[in-house]
Amino acid sequence: MRCQARDEWTRVDRYLRISWLALVAVAVAVAASACGGRPQGSTAVSVPAGPATNLTGSISADGSSTVGPLVQLAAERFATTNPRVDITVGVAGTGGGFQRFCAGETDISDASRPIKPEEAAACKKAGIAYSEIAIANDGISIIVNPDNTWVSCLTFAQLAKIWGVKSQVGNWHDLDPAYPADSMRLYGPGTDSGTFDFFTAQINGEEDVSRSDYSASEDDNVIVQGVGGDRGALGYLGLSYAEENASLVKLLAVDGGHGCVKPSTKTVQDGTYAPLSRPLFVYVKHSSAQRPEVKAFLDYLVTYAGEIATAARFVPLTLSQRAKALTALAAAVGE
Repeated sequence: MRCQARDEWTRVDRYLRISWLALVAVAVAVAASACGGRPQGSTAVSVPAGPATNLTGSISADGSSTVGPLVQLAAERFATTNPRVDITVGVAGTGGGFQRFCAGETDISDASRPIKPEEAAACKKAGIAYSEIAIANDGISIIVNPDNTWVSCLTFAQLAKIWGVKSQVGNWHDLDPAYPADSMRLYGPGTDSGTFDFFTAQINGEEDVSRSDYSASEDDNVIVQGVGGDRGALGYLGLSYAEENASLVKLLAVDGGHGCVKPSTKTVQDGTYAPLSRPLFVYVKHSSAQRPEVKAFLDYLVTYAGEIATAARFVPLTLSQRAKALTALAAAVGE
């Protein structure tokens, strides 16, 4: 860490420099968060454009299907002023992304959960140093078909009864005698997904412990289509996909012991949608972050994280999270 005041202020200025237009964007994002809502499309305020740069090169990212769309949006906007930088964004799932990352195949790993000890050990064995940078927040959302009129909220106990490894719930009447006997077809992320890891840990008390007789997919659109096409279906996925497809699926409230709460920007940020709220990350390889094009993209992603998260229908970082992200970015690029 640099100790001289001049050096420290130089570093702070480097990562906090934002044009007045970007400040407007941040203000809009904060206002939206305070109201607990999100825009129904791209935000009216966009990241300020500048002249095209001479940067060239390529950047590879892979991992979470939840985080992927956010990084893809950042890549598209970054490309407007950096058209000669090629950025590819895969969605192999958080686990699959870390496998590639720790094998040295990618520069950035998108993750909807923190890296696991065994994954960190694989990176260490391969000599890959990295930094974890939070870029947004999310809430795991429980969805049903819009024609499901008998339920608007489920308790944690009910979710555990549905998704437990020994679950005998095959229809809604099995869950509650007051519900109809409609077959309950289940949809959710596959085992390589960070969303699967997080959900099973919170609902069943242990990662990867879940009933297996459900339709699993790393593609959240498949989950939406499945639930949207079956009156008795139920699934779970990230909040952004649920909100994007509000005409196809119905978002349920969850009672974690303090009453029914629906996931939203407000409830995710203030912690009342607990414990199904979570931060979303990118993991950045230090050696990659030394390349000018990667360094520039990371700077862009973190500087405009709030605006990009809002435009992609995610929950922006809180101020304290943003400060930590800036520190992590500085560590990644060696400044």
